[in-house]
Amino acid sequence: MVMSIPPVTETPASIPRRQTPAVMVGKTAIGGGHPVVVQSMTNTDTEDVEATARQVAELARAGSELVRITVNTEKAAAAVEGIAERLGTMSCEVPLVGDFHYNGHLLLRKYPTCARHLAKYRINPGNVGFGRKRDDQFATIVEQAITHGKPVRIGVNWGSLDQALLARLMDANAKRPEPQPADTVMREALVRSALESAKQAEAIGLGHDRIVLSCKVSDVQDLIGVYRTLAARCDYPLHLGLTEAGMGSKGIVASSAALAVLLQEGIGDTIRISLTPEPGQPRTDEVTVAQELLQTMGLRAFTPLVTACPGCGRTTSTFFQSLAQDVTRHVRGKMPEWKLRYRGVENLSLAVMGCIVNGPGESRQADIGISLPGTGESPVAPVFINGEKAATLRGEGLTEDFLDLIDQYVADHYPPRQ
Repeated sequence: MVMSIPPVTETPASIPRRQTPAVMVGKTAIGGGHPVVVQSMTNTDTEDVEATARQVAELARAGSELVRITVNTEKAAAAVEGIAERLGTMSCEVPLVGDFHYNGHLLLRKYPTCARHLAKYRINPGNVGFGRKRDDQFATIVEQAITHGKPVRIGVNWGSLDQALLARLMDANAKRPEPQPADTVMREALVRSALESAKQAEAIGLGHDRIVLSCKVSDVQDLIGVYRTLAARCDYPLHLGLTEAGMGSKGIVASSAALAVLLQEGIGDTIRISLTPEPGQPRTDEVTVAQELLQTMGLRAFTPLVTACPGCGRTTSTFFQSLAQDVTRHVRGKMPEWKLRYRGVENLSLAVMGCIVNGPGESRQADIGISLPGTGESPVAPVFINGEKAATLRGEGLTEDFLDLIDQYVADHYPPRQ
Protein backbone atom coordinates (compact mmCIF):
# COMPACT_ATOMS: atom_id res chain seq x y z
CA MET A 1 0.00 0.00 0.00
CA VAL A 2 1.31 3.44 -0.93
CA MET A 3 1.30 5.63 2.13
CA SER A 4 2.07 9.29 1.57
CA ILE A 5 0.91 11.48 4.44
CA PRO A 6 0.07 15.07 3.43
CA PRO A 7 0.88 17.87 5.85
CA VAL A 8 -1.90 18.71 8.28
CA THR A 9 -3.29 22.22 8.31
CA GLU A 10 -2.95 24.23 11.51
CA THR A 11 -6.23 25.53 12.88
CA PRO A 12 -6.23 29.29 13.60
CA ALA A 13 -5.66 29.87 17.30
CA SER A 14 -5.21 32.91 19.54
CA ILE A 15 -2.51 31.25 21.64
CA PRO A 16 0.83 33.09 21.22
CA ARG A 17 3.74 30.75 20.55
CA ARG A 18 7.31 31.02 21.81
CA GLN A 19 9.70 32.33 19.21
CA THR A 20 12.18 29.58 18.35
CA PRO A 21 14.31 28.57 15.40
CA ALA A 22 12.87 25.83 13.19
CA VAL A 23 14.69 22.53 13.59
CA MET A 24 14.32 20.35 10.49
CA VAL A 25 13.94 16.62 11.15
CA GLY A 26 13.87 15.18 7.68
CA LYS A 27 11.09 17.18 6.03
CA THR A 28 9.32 17.87 9.34
CA ALA A 29 9.86 21.21 11.09
CA ILE A 30 9.86 21.51 14.87
CA GLY A 31 9.42 25.04 16.22
CA GLY A 32 9.78 28.19 14.20
CA GLY A 33 6.04 28.84 14.34
CA HIS A 34 5.20 25.52 12.69
CA PRO A 35 2.32 23.38 14.00
CA VAL A 36 3.01 21.32 17.12
CA VAL A 37 4.39 17.96 15.92
CA VAL A 38 3.00 14.63 17.17
CA GLN A 39 5.47 11.85 17.75
CA SER A 40 5.52 8.34 19.16
CA MET A 41 7.96 5.50 19.85
CA THR A 42 8.04 1.82 18.93
CA ASN A 43 8.11 -0.91 21.56
CA THR A 44 9.35 -3.67 19.26
CA ASP A 45 12.82 -5.17 19.40
CA THR A 46 14.68 -2.96 16.93
CA GLU A 47 16.77 -5.95 15.89
CA ASP A 48 13.55 -7.35 14.33
CA VAL A 49 13.47 -5.36 11.10
CA GLU A 50 10.07 -6.50 9.88
CA ALA A 51 8.23 -6.03 13.19
CA THR A 52 9.79 -2.62 13.80
CA ALA A 53 9.13 -1.37 10.26
CA ARG A 54 5.55 -2.58 10.49
CA GLN A 55 4.95 -0.76 13.78
CA VAL A 56 6.63 2.41 12.52
CA ALA A 57 4.28 2.34 9.53
CA GLU A 58 1.25 1.76 11.79
CA LEU A 59 2.21 4.73 13.95
CA ALA A 60 2.81 6.92 10.91
CA ARG A 61 -0.49 5.90 9.37
CA ALA A 62 -2.21 6.82 12.66
CA GLY A 63 -0.64 10.29 12.46
CA SER A 64 2.74 10.13 14.20
CA GLU A 65 4.90 12.65 12.33
CA LEU A 66 8.13 11.42 13.91
CA VAL A 67 8.76 7.89 15.19
CA ARG A 68 11.52 7.12 17.67
CA ILE A 69 13.18 3.70 17.83
CA THR A 70 15.50 2.24 20.46
CA VAL A 71 19.10 1.81 19.28
CA ASN A 72 20.70 -0.07 22.14
CA THR A 73 22.79 -2.88 20.65
CA GLU A 74 25.08 -3.45 17.69
CA LYS A 75 22.42 -5.60 16.02
CA ALA A 76 19.85 -2.84 16.55
CA ALA A 77 22.21 -0.28 15.00
CA ALA A 78 22.87 -2.60 12.07
CA ALA A 79 19.10 -3.10 11.61
CA VAL A 80 18.34 0.61 11.14
CA GLU A 81 19.32 0.53 7.47
CA GLY A 82 17.03 -2.45 6.84
CA ILE A 83 14.16 -0.77 8.68
CA ALA A 84 14.57 2.37 6.58
CA GLU A 85 14.68 0.33 3.37
CA ARG A 86 11.61 -1.67 4.36
CA LEU A 87 9.74 1.54 5.08
CA GLY A 88 10.77 2.76 1.65
CA THR A 89 9.11 -0.23 0.01
CA MET A 90 5.95 0.68 1.97
CA SER A 91 6.20 4.31 0.77
CA CYS A 92 6.34 5.41 4.41
CA GLU A 93 8.53 8.50 4.65
CA VAL A 94 8.17 9.27 8.36
CA PRO A 95 11.46 10.47 9.93
CA LEU A 96 13.12 7.98 12.28
CA VAL A 97 14.66 9.19 15.53
CA GLY A 98 17.33 7.09 17.24
CA ASP A 99 17.11 6.78 21.02
CA PHE A 100 20.59 6.33 22.52
CA HIS A 101 21.68 5.56 26.08
CA TYR A 102 25.10 4.57 27.39
CA ASN A 103 26.66 3.42 24.09
CA GLY A 104 25.48 5.87 21.43
CA HIS A 105 29.03 7.14 20.90
CA LEU A 106 30.14 3.63 19.98
CA LEU A 107 27.17 2.65 17.82
CA LEU A 108 26.99 5.81 15.72
CA ARG A 109 30.70 5.69 14.96
CA LYS A 110 30.81 1.95 14.21
CA TYR A 111 27.62 1.88 12.11
CA PRO A 112 27.64 4.88 9.77
CA THR A 113 24.62 3.51 7.88
CA CYS A 114 22.65 3.79 11.12
CA ALA A 115 23.86 7.36 11.60
CA ARG A 116 22.83 8.27 8.04
CA HIS A 117 19.37 6.70 8.02
CA LEU A 118 18.24 8.28 11.28
CA ALA A 119 16.72 11.75 10.94
CA LYS A 120 17.55 12.83 14.49
CA TYR A 121 19.49 11.54 17.51
CA ARG A 122 18.19 11.63 21.06
CA ILE A 123 20.85 12.01 23.76
CA ASN A 124 20.19 11.66 27.49
CA PRO A 125 22.92 13.68 29.29
CA GLY A 126 22.54 11.51 32.37
CA ASN A 127 23.28 8.31 30.46
CA VAL A 128 25.90 9.42 27.96
CA GLY A 129 28.83 8.62 30.22
CA PHE A 130 30.22 9.10 33.70
CA GLY A 131 33.15 10.93 35.17
CA ARG A 132 35.90 12.00 32.78
CA LYS A 133 34.44 9.92 29.94
CA ARG A 134 31.18 11.84 29.92
CA ASP A 135 32.38 14.88 27.96
CA ASP A 136 34.29 12.84 25.39
CA GLN A 137 31.39 10.47 24.75
CA PHE A 138 28.91 13.32 24.51
CA ALA A 139 31.22 15.07 22.06
CA THR A 140 31.47 11.94 19.92
CA ILE A 141 27.68 11.77 19.47
CA VAL A 142 27.46 15.47 18.68
CA GLU A 143 30.32 15.17 16.18
CA GLN A 144 28.46 12.35 14.45
CA ALA A 145 25.38 14.54 14.24
CA ILE A 146 27.47 17.31 12.69
CA THR A 147 29.14 14.92 10.22
CA HIS A 148 25.80 13.50 9.03
CA GLY A 149 23.86 16.76 9.20
CA LYS A 150 21.42 15.57 11.86
CA PRO A 151 19.67 17.49 14.64
CA VAL A 152 19.79 16.32 18.23
CA ARG A 153 17.25 16.22 21.04
CA ILE A 154 18.95 16.64 24.37
CA GLY A 155 16.47 14.82 26.58
CA VAL A 156 16.93 15.03 30.33
CA ASN A 157 14.95 12.57 32.46
CA TRP A 158 14.07 12.78 36.15
CA GLY A 159 15.00 9.11 36.65
CA SER A 160 18.43 9.36 35.05
CA LEU A 161 19.57 12.83 35.99
CA ASP A 162 23.29 13.64 35.91
CA GLN A 163 24.20 12.72 39.49
CA ALA A 164 27.39 14.79 39.56
CA LEU A 165 25.44 17.91 38.62
CA LEU A 166 22.69 17.13 41.11
CA ALA A 167 25.22 16.56 43.92
CA ARG A 168 26.93 19.85 43.12
CA LEU A 169 23.66 21.79 43.27
CA MET A 170 22.56 19.99 46.44
CA ASP A 171 25.86 20.85 48.15
CA ALA A 172 25.56 24.49 47.13
CA ASN A 173 21.98 24.59 48.35
CA ALA A 174 22.93 23.14 51.73
CA LYS A 175 25.31 26.06 52.26
CA ARG A 176 22.63 28.67 51.65
CA PRO A 177 21.35 30.61 54.70
CA GLU A 178 17.87 29.40 53.75
CA PRO A 179 18.13 26.20 51.70
CA GLN A 180 15.49 25.59 49.08
CA PRO A 181 13.32 22.43 49.12
CA ALA A 182 14.93 19.38 47.56
CA ASP A 183 12.37 19.20 44.73
CA THR A 184 13.16 22.80 43.77
CA VAL A 185 16.84 21.93 43.51
CA MET A 186 15.94 18.84 41.47
CA ARG A 187 13.99 20.97 39.00
CA GLU A 188 16.89 23.36 38.69
CA ALA A 189 19.23 20.43 38.05
CA LEU A 190 16.99 19.21 35.21
CA VAL A 191 16.95 22.61 33.55
CA ARG A 192 20.65 23.21 34.13
CA SER A 193 21.53 19.79 32.65
CA ALA A 194 19.61 20.53 29.47
CA LEU A 195 20.97 24.05 29.02
CA GLU A 196 24.58 23.21 29.86
CA SER A 197 24.48 20.24 27.48
CA ALA A 198 23.05 22.40 24.70
CA LYS A 199 25.78 24.99 25.28
CA GLN A 200 28.39 22.23 25.15
CA ALA A 201 26.92 20.88 21.89
CA GLU A 202 27.09 24.32 20.31
CA ALA A 203 30.69 24.76 21.47
CA ILE A 204 31.56 21.52 19.66
CA GLY A 205 30.00 22.94 16.50
CA LEU A 206 26.35 21.86 16.40
CA GLY A 207 24.15 24.67 15.11
CA HIS A 208 21.73 26.44 17.42
CA ASP A 209 18.96 25.50 14.99
CA ARG A 210 19.84 21.79 15.27
CA ILE A 211 18.91 21.38 18.94
CA VAL A 212 15.63 20.41 20.64
CA LEU A 213 15.39 20.19 24.43
CA SER A 214 13.24 18.20 26.82
CA CYS A 215 13.11 17.80 30.62
CA LYS A 216 10.76 14.93 31.40
CA VAL A 217 9.33 14.02 34.77
CA SER A 218 6.35 11.91 35.84
CA ASP A 219 4.50 14.45 38.02
CA VAL A 220 2.12 16.97 36.49
CA GLN A 221 3.01 19.99 38.61
CA ASP A 222 6.74 19.28 38.38
CA LEU A 223 6.50 19.08 34.60
CA ILE A 224 4.68 22.40 34.37
CA GLY A 225 7.20 24.08 36.67
CA VAL A 226 10.25 22.68 34.88
CA TYR A 227 9.07 23.68 31.42
CA ARG A 228 8.05 27.16 32.47
CA THR A 229 11.57 27.68 33.77
CA LEU A 230 13.18 26.08 30.72
CA ALA A 231 11.07 28.14 28.30
CA ALA A 232 12.02 31.36 30.11
CA ARG A 233 15.75 30.64 29.81
CA CYS A 234 16.15 29.59 26.18
CA ASP A 235 14.68 29.77 22.71
CA TYR A 236 15.29 26.15 21.69
CA PRO A 237 12.20 24.23 20.50
CA LEU A 238 10.84 22.07 23.33
CA HIS A 239 9.60 18.49 23.32
CA LEU A 240 6.79 17.92 25.86
CA GLY A 241 5.66 14.77 27.61
CA LEU A 242 5.41 13.04 30.95
CA THR A 243 8.13 10.42 31.05
CA GLU A 244 5.86 7.70 32.48
CA ALA A 245 2.27 8.87 32.14
CA GLY A 246 0.73 5.54 33.10
CA MET A 247 -1.98 3.29 31.74
CA GLY A 248 -5.46 4.05 30.43
CA SER A 249 -7.42 6.98 31.76
CA LYS A 250 -4.75 7.84 34.34
CA GLY A 251 -2.12 8.32 31.67
CA ILE A 252 -4.47 10.25 29.42
CA VAL A 253 -5.67 12.57 32.18
CA ALA A 254 -2.18 13.21 33.57
CA SER A 255 -0.71 13.96 30.15
CA SER A 256 -3.61 16.18 29.15
CA ALA A 257 -3.54 18.09 32.45
CA ALA A 258 0.17 18.89 32.14
CA LEU A 259 0.50 19.47 28.43
CA ALA A 260 -2.68 21.52 28.07
CA VAL A 261 -1.43 24.08 30.60
CA LEU A 262 1.91 24.43 28.83
CA LEU A 263 0.47 24.49 25.33
CA GLN A 264 -2.03 27.14 26.40
CA GLU A 265 0.94 29.27 27.45
CA GLY A 266 2.59 28.78 24.05
CA ILE A 267 5.18 26.33 25.41
CA GLY A 268 5.87 23.19 23.41
CA ASP A 269 6.75 22.43 19.80
CA THR A 270 6.43 18.65 19.68
CA ILE A 271 4.62 16.25 22.02
CA ARG A 272 4.45 12.59 22.92
CA ILE A 273 1.84 10.94 25.12
CA SER A 274 3.79 8.12 26.80
CA LEU A 275 0.97 5.71 27.58
CA THR A 276 1.56 2.25 29.02
CA PRO A 277 -0.33 0.05 26.53
CA GLU A 278 -3.23 -1.89 27.97
CA PRO A 279 -3.13 -5.61 27.09
CA GLY A 280 -4.35 -6.08 23.54
CA GLN A 281 -4.59 -2.36 22.81
CA PRO A 282 -2.72 -0.88 19.85
CA ARG A 283 0.40 1.23 20.25
CA THR A 284 -1.34 3.86 18.13
CA ASP A 285 -3.59 4.86 21.05
CA GLU A 286 -0.98 7.35 22.25
CA VAL A 287 -0.99 9.01 18.83
CA THR A 288 -4.77 9.34 18.91
CA VAL A 289 -4.65 10.97 22.36
CA ALA A 290 -1.97 13.45 21.25
CA GLN A 291 -3.99 14.40 18.18
CA GLU A 292 -7.21 14.80 20.15
CA LEU A 293 -5.48 16.96 22.74
CA LEU A 294 -4.15 19.34 20.08
CA GLN A 295 -7.42 19.35 18.15
CA THR A 296 -9.68 19.99 21.12
CA MET A 297 -7.42 22.94 22.04
CA GLY A 298 -7.78 24.35 18.53
CA LEU A 299 -4.06 24.01 17.74
CA ARG A 300 -4.29 21.41 14.97
CA ALA A 301 -6.91 19.61 12.92
CA PHE A 302 -6.32 15.90 12.24
CA THR A 303 -9.60 14.09 11.83
CA PRO A 304 -13.33 14.88 12.09
CA LEU A 305 -14.42 15.12 15.71
CA VAL A 306 -17.74 13.67 16.83
CA THR A 307 -19.85 15.59 19.36
CA ALA A 308 -21.90 12.96 21.16
CA CYS A 309 -24.63 12.97 23.80
CA PRO A 310 -23.51 11.73 27.26
CA GLY A 311 -26.93 10.19 27.93
CA CYS A 312 -29.49 10.70 30.70
CA GLY A 313 -32.87 9.37 31.81
CA ARG A 314 -34.32 10.38 28.44
CA THR A 315 -31.93 8.05 26.59
CA THR A 316 -32.62 4.60 28.01
CA SER A 317 -31.74 3.06 24.63
CA THR A 318 -28.01 2.59 24.08
CA PHE A 319 -28.27 2.94 20.30
CA PHE A 320 -26.88 6.49 20.34
CA GLN A 321 -23.77 5.13 22.04
CA SER A 322 -23.14 2.48 19.42
CA LEU A 323 -23.87 4.94 16.61
CA ALA A 324 -21.38 7.46 17.99
CA GLN A 325 -18.79 4.69 18.22
CA ASP A 326 -19.54 3.50 14.68
CA VAL A 327 -19.25 7.05 13.30
CA THR A 328 -15.93 7.64 15.10
CA ARG A 329 -14.48 4.37 13.81
CA HIS A 330 -15.77 5.07 10.31
CA VAL A 331 -14.19 8.50 9.94
CA ARG A 332 -10.89 7.40 11.49
CA GLY A 333 -10.78 4.45 9.13
CA LYS A 334 -11.56 6.69 6.15
CA MET A 335 -9.12 9.49 7.00
CA PRO A 336 -6.00 7.97 5.39
CA GLU A 337 -7.93 7.79 2.09
CA TRP A 338 -9.74 11.11 2.55
CA LYS A 339 -6.53 13.01 3.37
CA LEU A 340 -5.00 11.81 0.13
CA ARG A 341 -8.07 12.78 -1.93
CA TYR A 342 -9.55 15.91 -0.29
CA ARG A 343 -8.24 19.15 1.17
CA GLY A 344 -9.52 20.29 4.57
CA VAL A 345 -11.57 17.21 5.41
CA GLU A 346 -9.92 17.04 8.87
CA ASN A 347 -12.08 20.04 9.83
CA LEU A 348 -15.37 18.18 9.29
CA SER A 349 -17.61 18.33 12.40
CA LEU A 350 -20.16 15.65 13.28
CA ALA A 351 -22.81 15.25 15.98
CA VAL A 352 -24.66 12.20 17.30
CA MET A 353 -27.32 13.25 19.80
CA GLY A 354 -29.70 11.17 21.87
CA CYS A 355 -32.98 13.05 22.34
CA ILE A 356 -35.00 16.13 21.45
CA VAL A 357 -33.71 18.35 24.29
CA ASN A 358 -30.35 19.27 22.76
CA GLY A 359 -30.36 17.00 19.74
CA PRO A 360 -31.64 19.31 17.00
CA GLY A 361 -29.69 22.33 18.28
CA GLU A 362 -26.36 20.50 18.60
CA SER A 363 -26.91 18.73 15.27
CA ARG A 364 -27.43 22.06 13.51
CA GLN A 365 -24.11 23.34 14.87
CA ALA A 366 -22.23 20.48 13.18
CA ASP A 367 -21.60 20.06 9.48
CA ILE A 368 -23.62 16.85 9.71
CA GLY A 369 -25.63 15.90 12.78
CA ILE A 370 -28.27 13.38 13.69
CA SER A 371 -30.79 13.66 16.52
CA LEU A 372 -31.92 10.22 17.66
CA PRO A 373 -35.24 9.67 19.42
CA GLY A 374 -35.20 9.57 23.19
CA THR A 375 -37.47 7.47 25.40
CA GLY A 376 -41.08 7.90 24.34
CA GLU A 377 -40.23 9.98 21.26
CA SER A 378 -41.28 9.17 17.71
CA PRO A 379 -38.90 6.54 16.27
CA VAL A 380 -37.43 8.79 13.59
CA ALA A 381 -34.06 10.59 13.44
CA PRO A 382 -33.74 13.91 11.61
CA VAL A 383 -30.39 14.61 9.96
CA PHE A 384 -29.12 18.18 9.69
CA ILE A 385 -26.57 19.23 7.08
CA ASN A 386 -25.01 22.69 7.34
CA GLY A 387 -27.72 23.72 9.79
CA GLU A 388 -30.67 22.61 7.70
CA LYS A 389 -32.82 19.50 8.04
CA ALA A 390 -31.83 17.34 5.06
CA ALA A 391 -33.18 13.85 5.75
CA THR A 392 -35.07 11.67 8.19
CA LEU A 393 -33.70 8.21 8.95
CA ARG A 394 -35.33 5.23 10.61
CA GLY A 395 -35.21 1.46 10.78
CA GLU A 396 -32.45 -1.14 10.87
CA GLY A 397 -30.37 0.50 8.15
CA LEU A 398 -30.08 3.82 9.98
CA THR A 399 -26.37 3.47 10.77
CA GLU A 400 -25.40 2.58 7.21
CA ASP A 401 -27.59 5.36 5.83
CA PHE A 402 -25.99 7.96 8.10
CA LEU A 403 -22.46 6.80 7.23
CA ASP A 404 -23.37 7.04 3.54
CA LEU A 405 -24.51 10.63 4.08
CA ILE A 406 -21.16 11.44 5.71
CA ASP A 407 -19.25 9.93 2.79
CA GLN A 408 -21.39 11.86 0.31
CA TYR A 409 -20.90 15.11 2.22
CA VAL A 410 -17.12 14.70 2.10
CA ALA A 411 -17.18 14.03 -1.64
CA ASP A 412 -19.46 17.01 -2.30
CA HIS A 413 -17.96 19.65 0.00
CA TYR A 414 -14.17 19.20 0.05
CA PRO A 415 -12.03 20.05 -2.99
CA PRO A 416 -9.83 17.32 -4.43
CA ARG A 417 -6.08 17.45 -3.95
CA GLN A 418 -4.20 18.31 -7.11
